[in-house]
Amino acid sequence: MIDAQLLISGVIFGLSMGSIFFLMTIGLSLCFGLMRIISLDQLLYYSVGAYITYSVSLAIGDIWLGVLAGVIVGGLTALAVERVVFRRIYERDLAFTMITSFGVLIGGVGVIKYFWGLVPRPVPVPIDVQVFIIGTEISVYRLVVVGIAALVYVGIWLFLNRTIIGKAIRAGIEDVEHVEGLGINVYRLFTITFVIAGGLSGLAGGLHAPLIMVDPNMGLEVLAFAFMVVIIGGLGSIKGTLISAILVGQVISLGSIIYAPLAQMAPFAIMLLVLLIKPTGLFGSPLLKR
Repeated sequence: MIDAQLLISGVIFGLSMGSIFFLMTIGLSLCFGLMRIISLDQLLYYSVGAYITYSVSLAIGDIWLGVLAGVIVGGLTALAVERVVFRRIYERDLAFTMITSFGVLIGGVGVIKYFWGLVPRPVPVPIDVQVFIIGTEISVYRLVVVGIAALVYVGIWLFLNRTIIGKAIRAGIEDVEHVEGLGINVYRLFTITFVIAGGLSGLAGGLHAPLIMVDPNMGLEVLAFAFMVVIIGGLGSIKGTLISAILVGQVISLGSIIYAPLAQMAPFAIMLLVLLIKPTGLFGSPLLKR
């Protein structure tokens, strides 16, 4: 029988972890939905966001400004990669884009090692306060991370459904050729989507940095979990990514409380089960070529 306080702590930990997974993988879903590419380089922007947060917080002592800088640099890095690399391969098949993006990720890890070295770096928690929830001491910062992820989800939904650019992106996710027929420059939509995705990945890294040691390989270390989140939720689905991220976060957190190896095994088991029942994921659409 799990102790009630331990259970509450595990649920909050799982929610915060799921929130990081959501911010980390939402870019993957957006890029696949519109451009039909698997953008593993989003995990590079996640690492860049974490390191920029570390550097800015070390230089001026303000972690929140560091997170903001991580979002900006993550978006700018994504812009550069999109212009130099992806603009040339949008018409290639899915496997080619995935391999290319993985190459960008590996190359980016090398650049991070060159500038910041190999030693893991600590980032202090910006809100070092605890609150009691049903008698259980909970970190306020983890609750803030959950709240930020919820606001990002609402913001993305409003952007896609209430703005002209967002509606064009949403229409492009459904049928990019129809959008082109209306005279809309889809490559501009691709660039906007890529920058947004990179910025959100940078946000994930910046928020995650105080909870872990910032490490050059941190993007590679979460690669398997990122894959699981987008596959379970369904590539291209924003809602599916959110639900899947929370599910995976809870399974890892509660699984480690029940039996430590479950934290690694259970998400893979859930992914295989979902794929057997619904190969496109919980909310995924059929795979179409651009």
